[in-house]
Amino acid sequence: MSSLSIVADQQILFAKEAFSNVGDVQLVDGRSIDHQTLQGADVLLVRSVTKVNESLLKDSKIKFVGSATSGIDHIDTDFLKKCNISFSHALGSNARSVAEYILSSLLVTAEQQGFELADKTVGIIGCGQVGSRVKRFMDALGVKCILNDPLLAKQSSDNKYVELENVQKADIISLHVPLTIDCEFPTHKLVNKAFLDQLKSDVILLNSSRGEVIDEAALLEFKRINSSATLILDVWCNEPKIDINLLQNTFIATPHIAGYSYDGKLKATEMLFAALNDYLETGLNKPDLLCSKQSMITIDEDAIQLPVLQSYDVRSDAIALANLANIEDDKRAIYFDDLRKNYPIRREFKNKIVQTNTMSHQVIQQLQQLGFKVITVYP
Repeated sequence: MSSLSIVADQQILFAKEAFSNVGDVQLVDGRSIDHQTLQGADVLLVRSVTKVNESLLKDSKIKFVGSATSGIDHIDTDFLKKCNISFSHALGSNARSVAEYILSSLLVTAEQQGFELADKTVGIIGCGQVGSRVKRFMDALGVKCILNDPLLAKQSSDNKYVELENVQKADIISLHVPLTIDCEFPTHKLVNKAFLDQLKSDVILLNSSRGEVIDEAALLEFKRINSSATLILDVWCNEPKIDINLLQNTFIATPHIAGYSYDGKLKATEMLFAALNDYLETGLNKPDLLCSKQSMITIDEDAIQLPVLQSYDVRSDAIALANLANIEDDKRAIYFDDLRKNYPIRREFKNKIVQTNTMSHQVIQQLQQLGFKVITVYP
């Protein structure tokens, strides 16, 4: 057991604590993992910044690759299969975190632009782990949703999934698709000029999936022509060297942290541990990882946005990234990565207890549907 050599991205939460009983763990910056780093390693654990392909793994001893992410566009799965390298990823581990990011962003936008979210129609493109949770959040708040997912439509024949042109009529469009190229339903540059030309001039467009799902040049031109359009972007092409012009034209811009909740990271580590445990057939017990306690929020108003934004206000992350424009060009990529590496602990709604004596039964129910625990205190 101890002879196993494990190379892990240092940003995988509790990687050392979780996997030290399996083998010797070497923590490495994800962007610096290269062929030389893997000499003698048996197991590789990564996040999205590491490209796992033939160039990285050729002639290595790696027999298991795990990614603490939902998306796998950074993994050459065909090469892994060809080399009989086992692979697992943390599908859905951060889905709730991303959905909470979307809700926070929309409530901030509604507050600053003076509209009620329930008066808008939300188009959700991609209805998997994340998109389905966004839909449940919108349902809880009484917001009408239009769904598009051609793969799920084909698999289920469910008429709740509509054609893309129907979704493009929505007031708000949120992207939750994997990045795919050579397949039946490719998403690479799905949002291009032709797509954007069909949107409302004052559309609110959110992308928390992958930057390459959007043609950024086309998006900038769309924004130039439609100044009332609102862009909310967490992901970018060419991360960490992102387009400053696009950043400055984005209403809420964040450094690929939508899924960065403490709970999502913890779940990803636990899922990778379980997968590696199964692969090795070691029968080890699930690691007892540290987890901070629930926190209390006291709310004296009948407003859904108050507990949501007290739990997570996306503006703090947006302010941090906005500072990128003030940094020297050659240091911007380092700053972008540092925001991710040093991201503060952010707990999901399920770890928040809302204490109130003024909320209506309806708002309490909505908060509970969002995942909050609510305690009514009678005066």
